[in-house]
Order: sequence, then C-alpha cells, then structure tokens
Amino acid sequence: MDTRITIVYDNDLNKQGLETGWGFSALIETDHASPILFDTGNDGAALVYNMEKLGIDPELISVIVISHGHYDHTGGLGDILEINDRATIYLPASAATTIPGRKVITVSQPLQITDNVFSTGELKNMEQSLAIKTGRGIVVVTGCSHPGVGTILDAASSLGEIHGIIGGFHGFNDFSRLNGLSLICPCHCTQYKKELARRFPEQYVECGSGLELVI
Repeated sequence: MDTRITIVYDNDLNKQGLETGWGFSALIETDHASPILFDTGNDGAALVYNMEKLGIDPELISVIVISHGHYDHTGGLGDILEINDRATIYLPASAATTIPGRKVITVSQPLQITDNVFSTGELKNMEQSLAIKTGRGIVVVTGCSHPGVGTILDAASSLGEIHGIIGGFHGFNDFSRLNGLSLICPCHCTQYKKELARRFPEQYVECGSGLELVI
C-alpha cells in the first residue's frame, strides 16, 4: 500500500457530508504499521462523526501524535480516548502530561515512531511535526508550523529529500522555501493560501475535511 494521508478535520470542506471547524486532524496510513492520528481538531464529536463517515475505525489507531498543546489540535483527544483504549500518545514536551492508564511518550528530540514515520522533535520548544518516508521522498505533516515552515523543513530534510508538505502554515510567507517541492497542501491556519496557489499551481492541493492523498 502507498502512504495514504486523510484530512479528518479542517476549517474547510473537501468532501460533502463532513463537519468542519477551527482545527486540524489527519490520519496517516503506511505499509508497515496501523494508522497514526495526528492531532484531533477542536471538536471531538465532529472528529468522531467524520471518522465514521470516512470509514475510519478509531479503535484501530495505534498511535496518536499531538503537534502542540493548543485546543484546536487537542480538543478531540478525550473523545478518541473514550473509544480507543490502546493507542500510544506522543506529546511534545511543552504539552506533556500524564493520562491515566495510557502510555504517553514525551517528545523533545527527533525520534522514530514507526518504520517510516518520524517526529521532528519539539522545535523551538513549541511544536513537533511528522516526517514520513515515502517512495517519492519525505512528506512533512504540520500542525500550525509555529516554529516556522523553514525550520520544520530543515529538520525533516535530515531524513532525505522533501517531496511535499501538508498542514497548517500559519503566517508563513517565505515562499521560496517551497521551491522544488512536488506537493504543497496548506490547511487550517494558513494565511496565504491564495498566494501559494498562485505561485505553485502545479503543486498546490486544496485542503479540507475528507481530502485523501495517496503518495
């Protein structure tokens, strides 16, 4: 199976019949591991609803990664944990906490999560992102990119050539840093989507709840 990334929760809509809201969540599926949930949006009921509509079983998720401690990325965690009693939870050091009965791993430095999925480590004491090894290169998944898109790309590039980036870019406007990428999918909090679409028409993919990318 190729790497599949499904946007489960986002501000915008890609597939009719799903919920939207301020926040972000993505499901990552690879050949070598059961699904990883990256962030949980801000509304747990909407997140679970979207999972049901997308045919995603929350009980099969083996890993939950939280990018940073803001509510638009953690708000649905409690609802998922009520359904899923097995997932290991990776929290950045700035948002570290204990969750009774759960295995929680605090992330400061870069680490490997599964065979092809890596955390950048918590960058600038703010946020972690994921770097996924695919047949086309490294795909980066971000929450809000508070440390800066350039900083995140630099960290992920230690694993190989960057193929693309998906997630929130916040106020990023150093557009030349994206030159050479084959996939640019700005989501959630990105301020300059129109400019990104104009500058990178071949690489740009419109984000939204329900988007499925196969890489």
